Amino acid sequence: MQTLLQNSNSALDKSTGELKEIMQNVLKCAVRLGASDAAVGMNVDRGFSVDVRMGEVETVQFSEDKGLSVTVYIGHRKGGASSTDTSPAAIEAMVSAACDIARVSAEDPCFGLADRELINNHYPNLDLFHPWAITPSEAIEKALACEQTALATDKRISNSDGVHLSTYTFSHGYANSYGCEGVLHSSRHSVSCSLIAKDEEGMQRDYDYTTARHFNDLLPLDLLAKSAAKRAVSRLGARKVKTQKTPVIFSSRLSHGLFSTFISAISGSNLYRKNSFLLDAIGKQIFPKEIHIHEQPYLLRGLGSSPLDGEGVPTRNNTFVNEGKLCQYVLGSYSARRLGLKTTANSGGVFNLTIDPTAGDLQDLLKKWIKDC
Repeated sequence: MQTLLQNSNSALDKSTGELKEIMQNVLKCAVRLGASDAAVGMNVDRGFSVDVRMGEVETVQFSEDKGLSVTVYIGHRKGGASSTDTSPAAIEAMVSAACDIARVSAEDPCFGLADRELINNHYPNLDLFHPWAITPSEAIEKALACEQTALATDKRISNSDGVHLSTYTFSHGYANSYGCEGVLHSSRHSVSCSLIAKDEEGMQRDYDYTTARHFNDLLPLDLLAKSAAKRAVSRLGARKVKTQKTPVIFSSRLSHGLFSTFISAISGSNLYRKNSFLLDAIGKQIFPKEIHIHEQPYLLRGLGSSPLDGEGVPTRNNTFVNEGKLCQYVLGSYSARRLGLKTTANSGGVFNLTIDPTAGDLQDLLKKWIKDC
């Protein structure tokens, strides 16, 4: 598998080479210790974050985390282990522990790597790697300015829970004994602002945030500050309604939780355990006809974009719901085998779940609600 970045520099090339060398050492060790097949994953995360509150710096935190994990198969037995130490001795101990676990585990005919014919070592560059050349001092300055703007936006903003700014780069490597090998580099930058609004009836808290692969794609921080203030103030004056039957408009922020429940219900692990209310629901109407739910893993700079899933299978565009009907499940290789189906390249979850818009923006929804009532 080729490096996924076309604009890699010498430092990035060195990082890629080092990760590949470590992963190959793990695979060689696994074969030497008796594994019939093996897969290895490695992550290296670097970055820092700052927190400010009421004009003061609260924390500046630097991190550089490294993790290595191995899964070995001895026939149809499986074992796994992990380590943060990549020295030869630590790799030997980690692989040995995984093999020991495999030898005493129960056999399962569905255990194994993803099917060999699914391996494709040519992946697109999704433009995910954009390090932010910002110093901690500059980050603090931006965070303080954001908070100052927020506090000055409305006189009802009485306090601040702070502004958090973070910038991280990630290097994820995957290799297995079928010949799949590659390293994906990515970045993520985030800023959040949390405020407290107050009136004669009490206090309310709310926040807003922005996150992106490229720092230029972040929401301008003055707009973020004003949005956070507007959200906090909008919570003031809330009142109870009488018990009644009425349409409910959910905030877009709740969509993640709502659709996470749906994805969990169509995930293979819950299906083969018969823990899902959507068992045997393919082709059935489960949403209104205007609902369409897709997966788009190849969106450039997408926060959920990935050219491969958690077991090295190339991702693909999937349609889970079309005109309200369930079209397919969310499957990795193991759950697919348990169900007698094929993987949907979703080992590790879904990548960029998208829902087609239906009734316009919030104002359009409110107008429709008033009309229907």
